Amino acid sequence: MSTRPRSFSRRRALQLGVVAGTGLAVVAVDPGNADLAYADPGAPDLAAAVPGRPAFHHGVASGDPLPDGVLLWTRVTPRPGDDPGTGLGPVVPVAWEVATDPRFRDVVRRGTTQTGPDRDHTIKVEVSRLEPATDYWYRFRCGQGISAVGRTRTAPAPDARVDRLRMAVVSCANLQAGWFTAYRHLAARDDIDVVVHLGDYFYEYGPGTYQARDVVIRPHDPPHEVLSLSDYRRRHAQYKLDPDLQALHAAAPWVVTWDDHESANDAWLHGAQGHTDGAEGAWPSRRAIAEQAYAEWMPVRYTAGGRLYRRLTFGRLASLSMLDLRSYRDRQPTAPDDPALGEADRTITGVPQMNFLLGSLDDRQVQWKLIGNPVLISPLRFTRTLEPHVIEELSSLVGQPIPADEQAPYSLDQWDGYPADRARVVGHLAERRIRDVVFLTGDIHSGWANEIPADPATYPTTGDSVAVELVCTSVTSDNIDDGMRTAPRTTSLVVERAVQATNPHVKYVDLDSHGYSVLEVTEDGLQMDWYVLADRTDPYSAAVWSTSRRVRAGSSRVRPAGRRLP
Repeated sequence: MSTRPRSFSRRRALQLGVVAGTGLAVVAVDPGNADLAYADPGAPDLAAAVPGRPAFHHGVASGDPLPDGVLLWTRVTPRPGDDPGTGLGPVVPVAWEVATDPRFRDVVRRGTTQTGPDRDHTIKVEVSRLEPATDYWYRFRCGQGISAVGRTRTAPAPDARVDRLRMAVVSCANLQAGWFTAYRHLAARDDIDVVVHLGDYFYEYGPGTYQARDVVIRPHDPPHEVLSLSDYRRRHAQYKLDPDLQALHAAAPWVVTWDDHESANDAWLHGAQGHTDGAEGAWPSRRAIAEQAYAEWMPVRYTAGGRLYRRLTFGRLASLSMLDLRSYRDRQPTAPDDPALGEADRTITGVPQMNFLLGSLDDRQVQWKLIGNPVLISPLRFTRTLEPHVIEELSSLVGQPIPADEQAPYSLDQWDGYPADRARVVGHLAERRIRDVVFLTGDIHSGWANEIPADPATYPTTGDSVAVELVCTSVTSDNIDDGMRTAPRTTSLVVERAVQATNPHVKYVDLDSHGYSVLEVTEDGLQMDWYVLADRTDPYSAAVWSTSRRVRAGSSRVRPAGRRLP
């Protein structure tokens, strides 16, 4: 989180996973080892070949870094057959240790905890009394089994001046739609302080429902839509068997929130478009099950039924407020002319979370206010001047007809469906003249850089904006060209031009790409780089820099950066 060089690279730390400790045959993922990185994600790791030895098939992870601590995660398989979702296996002790070096010559914290089938043999450890802005390495043991080594990093002290904060920004990773090569490329870097995942960490669909155009690249397990607690646990476990995902979890701490697919499509407080009451049980039960599995399997300070939205700080440079925009929202309006759109008390955040958000924006102790925002907050309108088949595909992607009126909202599942809440946020920013606010957004499977207008009606003339929104592409999930079955950068270019013509606050849009983003925050400004995959269905795909956008300190304007981050 500063410009000082690291004495030991993350890539090298991952390579040492097999060496650190006893040399037992539990292998850490090396992003540069093609044979290992592209092994069958369903294959057991080497420790399973030893009868009776506990194994850590699902990797290690850390999350929610604080100045004096961090959360550590893993899952142990005590015996062959004690698989996720089975409810099988004994209660076992699991030891953990944290060191200042990847060979564990200087262990600074250690302890033992227990896990069993009641929590699907997952382990979450809150480690405290660590030094701020410091690299640490960690691992777990159970019996004669030892996990891979992970690297984490604590946040700077609250009053520290931080030269630089560099984040990976990702969302929408559908295993059926491709390989998680974006995660592999990020894990191979040495400059990522924290990974921000904005939701849709996994998808709930069964095989054949949602994939790469018409091709299932890797079929989901279980082989149907997830409904039961066992189902959700198995789906989490399948994703965490992916070696590229394991590599990125082991390389840096993550800060996560959910969107809808961690439970069901287009979820809201009392239901979901993707849930049928009766045939698929009662929504409160399914939601509680999804929350329990998420709390067990994700490296996050969250207990099922608790509060997922939270705020982390990185010295005086930045805060990161992660929102939960599914648990408290009112039902999405049914159409652009739904009278519900005009109701002043309709909410996407809920009142307590709105107060939390406004309070985070008010914080004068930090310069940059970053908001982890699962769905698009910028207003977005569309035009029907496109070809009918394009309009049909866009309507399918957003789950509603594209309106004939250009001034009607494009997607009512986003903040556009909750204009009163958005007006509260925009009004608060404008009234208090708050600057250096950036919403980091996922969900929409495409790359965007938007200025959030103070007033959309006057923006084309005045250019007045109150904040910036930067949107990462999907890791693998389908986007415009995939839905239309067209070649990339063909029909989509027409759509992009139409988007920007109708929405002048949209300064950059890429509707075709898959990949990841890297965000750098300094006192002088903030820059996001977009990297795109050559082919999400190719496990050996290259990732290339696409473009960069910059926001100067004190400004709410987006400008081309000209070159990528060094």
